[in-house]
Amino acid sequence: MKRRILILHTGGTIGMCSSAQGYVPDKGFAALLSRRLPPQQSLASTHPLPEYELIEFAQLIDSSNLMPADWRQIGQMLIERWSDYDGFIVLHGTDTMAYTASALSFMLQGMDKPVIITGSQIPLTELRNDALDNLVTSLILAGNFTIPEVCIYFNGRLLRGNRSRKVKSTELDAFDSPNFAWLGQVGIQIKLEHALLLEQGKPQFTLPQFNPDAVVMAQVYPGISARVIDALLDSDQVRALILQSYGVGNPPDKNQALITSLEQASDRGIVLLNTTQCYQGSVYQGAYATGETLNRIGVVAGSDLTLEAAFAKLHYLIASGYDPLYIRENITRPLCGECSPVN
Repeated sequence: MKRRILILHTGGTIGMCSSAQGYVPDKGFAALLSRRLPPQQSLASTHPLPEYELIEFAQLIDSSNLMPADWRQIGQMLIERWSDYDGFIVLHGTDTMAYTASALSFMLQGMDKPVIITGSQIPLTELRNDALDNLVTSLILAGNFTIPEVCIYFNGRLLRGNRSRKVKSTELDAFDSPNFAWLGQVGIQIKLEHALLLEQGKPQFTLPQFNPDAVVMAQVYPGISARVIDALLDSDQVRALILQSYGVGNPPDKNQALITSLEQASDRGIVLLNTTQCYQGSVYQGAYATGETLNRIGVVAGSDLTLEAAFAKLHYLIASGYDPLYIRENITRPLCGECSPVN
């Protein structure tokens, strides 16, 4: 018996069309897809396409306009239909795809079905595109394999969603997971790394109300002023700050005004999380004396969390009602494979 898959079209390049202003969202993706896919009777293969239905958002999202509230909307649509389908495909714009993949992984803990997020760099309306292959392969993966987690599939790579990053702006291999191995690779053969997949669980789904002002970010740069931090934290809505520091977690510790601003924020109960600007690697706060300064003032070392996963996880923990002490103690404890365990 064929699996039934729901395709949730939230927006993104995959469903856009050309205009005088560039690519813009376009309605009617279901009809376009049915014209591009071959008839069902011609689809005999080792891994056949599953039956699928498609729901299109009434207001398609250009992913550069994504808000945390959109994570909740996507999660709610999946949860409401969870028992009706054997797997789910989420079509999404590439710019913020890794943020949404991370957020969904925290909301949909204990998954027993696949949620595969995909999109494209070139719209399906174009003759030459990467859209059809990404979508067809995502359908085959969801319809023929046991993958109980939120993934991104893109250009032959199946990646853990909360380990993924968009790493190229114009190439077709736009996504990678710099600190975790690929879950699968699709070429002539489909090869899954079953040992890396999360174990099938019992759904423990949550839909917290996100406050878009709760989490802010600051990238360290030569000459950064304490005013940058003070301006970011000048609201009682802010509950957490992600600091993107150098290398293994090094700040400019001789910038005393900056360190004082961070220390005062920590004392006020704002969670401070230190991540690295480097593409690959982990934070080892204290490997250098500069990083040890952050340990002293209560900044949490961000392990090998991606920026996107750190941002989404902080939003999730804050929206779930946890206090700063709990968040500081648990932000680098993996909930669903998003980071390596800290010894």
